[in-house]
Amino acid sequence: MNRNTSAAILTRDKIIKEHAMNRNTIAAIPLQDKIKEHKKCIAFHEAGHATAIYLNNKAKNLPPVFFQIMLKDITDEKDYDVTVHLAAQGDCIAKVEGGRLIESLPPSIEGLVHKLTAQNDSMVQLVDDYMTAFETDIINLLIGPLAEARYVADTDDESFNQRLIHLKALKNYGGSSDLALADEYLQSFSSCKNYQAQKLDELFKLAYKFIEDNSNWKAITRLANYILKSNKNIISCEEVALVLEQ
Repeated sequence: MNRNTSAAILTRDKIIKEHAMNRNTIAAIPLQDKIKEHKKCIAFHEAGHATAIYLNNKAKNLPPVFFQIMLKDITDEKDYDVTVHLAAQGDCIAKVEGGRLIESLPPSIEGLVHKLTAQNDSMVQLVDDYMTAFETDIINLLIGPLAEARYVADTDDESFNQRLIHLKALKNYGGSSDLALADEYLQSFSSCKNYQAQKLDELFKLAYKFIEDNSNWKAITRLANYILKSNKNIISCEEVALVLEQ
């Protein structure tokens, strides 16, 4: 769940410039404004992941998992330049460490399911629970960039819908590494590319539904604001739980 795309940084700069045009000014945007907007996008992205991990797992009676939000300092021009450089090199500038229910993917989900159910009918429930956890991990990955996309749309007074914010568009909102990890899950899920695409589309719709829910969005916004105000480099899962349970 790394936040590591340079394309997203360019998108933010474009957004900031467009905001300036809306204010009918051609003055250069101050660096501190760029940094502030950059931090907000990151905060909503990571808040999306963390909120999804906490609320989705809880709603589906899945076991709680350890995670923490890790953020790099961005306070001045040097930090900002380093951040842009790291993003261009594929290094993470923020991430949710941990948080996955399935830490080690099997070579084949189909093979694992067949092996377990063939041996014992009582394993069917275990398989169902495993598949729920498997799909929830992917949904939680997709919610991060979707949260950032909704924040950007709201900030820019634009509509937020699946026609504009589709799967490929998530790369513009820090979703490259999230999509890459989701792809790893899906390769384990099935060897059929069409089935992988069908499953990803199905889970994307569920992630989108989570973001559209007003109570979920309020929770994400509350956590994003906490991330920004706390100015911490590491925020524990216990802190996240306290904020979300308010």
